Amino acid sequence: MRTFLSIVLTLTAVLIFAVLPSNGQVSKAAWTAPRTPDGQPDLQGIWTNNTVTPLQRPKELGTKEFYTEAELAQIQKDQRDRLHEDYDEGKGQVPTNHTGIAGNPADDVHYDFAQFGLDRLQSTVAWSRRTSLIVGPEGTVPALTPEARKRIAARDAEEKGHEFDSVQHRTLESRCIARAAVGPPLLPTGYNSNLQIVQSPGWIAIEAEEIHDVRLIPIDGRPHLPKNIRQWYGDSVGHWEGSTLVIDTTNFTDQTPFFGAQNLHVVERITRTDNETLVYQFTVEDPSMWVRPWSGEILIKKLKGEIYEYACHEANYPLENTLRGARVAEAETAAKKTAK
Repeated sequence: MRTFLSIVLTLTAVLIFAVLPSNGQVSKAAWTAPRTPDGQPDLQGIWTNNTVTPLQRPKELGTKEFYTEAELAQIQKDQRDRLHEDYDEGKGQVPTNHTGIAGNPADDVHYDFAQFGLDRLQSTVAWSRRTSLIVGPEGTVPALTPEARKRIAARDAEEKGHEFDSVQHRTLESRCIARAAVGPPLLPTGYNSNLQIVQSPGWIAIEAEEIHDVRLIPIDGRPHLPKNIRQWYGDSVGHWEGSTLVIDTTNFTDQTPFFGAQNLHVVERITRTDNETLVYQFTVEDPSMWVRPWSGEILIKKLKGEIYEYACHEANYPLENTLRGARVAEAETAAKKTAK
């Protein structure tokens, strides 16, 4: 059985590792983008931004923006080996802080993604020689401004010790209200990193599988909402620059997608470069949050299959169990004090 699985994995890897040029860019060979009935470039379909490229460049790489072909081949081999190990020995997951409390150490609570077909390599992967999704010599999110550091520290101090008091003290993500990867910017998730784009005259809809949220983007020239109206995913308006869809988003809350950002502005650019590929570029800025703007680029690949319901609320047992566990811990602490 193990030999059979190894053969299947190897064949799958051969298919997904050859999906695009490995220099981080898409071939510029002549290609005519399809059009919608109203004449707009057609971006519609089921897509995935699944990637093994991290958002921020590992420190040891310094200013190196691209891997060599040989280095990319080694990364692909390492990923294949990791998936084989996960299948054969139930290993392969990276320790993560699952507590929901910023700054807590990573734990090795195992979640067998491969068992449920959720490992990154079990889906289409857009391979790239980029060393990080954030472009430029730094390849990292810029430093916070002094004001932002003080603001976030004050909030953290106020919340410290109350993280499990009630539902309202839990994160928006753990409450299935909003998830930062939905965007903008639209970033890869740990699994089910899929999206669907639908177009109609005057509108474009982008649905992220996690957590089933849809961004409705008008492209009819309307202005942004008044500044006092804030939304989880901001207020997006779009327009076309040739074959590129440009989406300008403002009016975020200070809780999403970057906690503490009070004046967030995100510009996205989506260009279809062939039948199977979208190039997604973004720039993030908030002078009250970071010392400078920062930009990124992600390749998005066509996905075979459908988007399925991500029933976050219906399956959100961790929220209830976390709060129940906190009440049990409080009762045990109270009992010990009484016993003394």
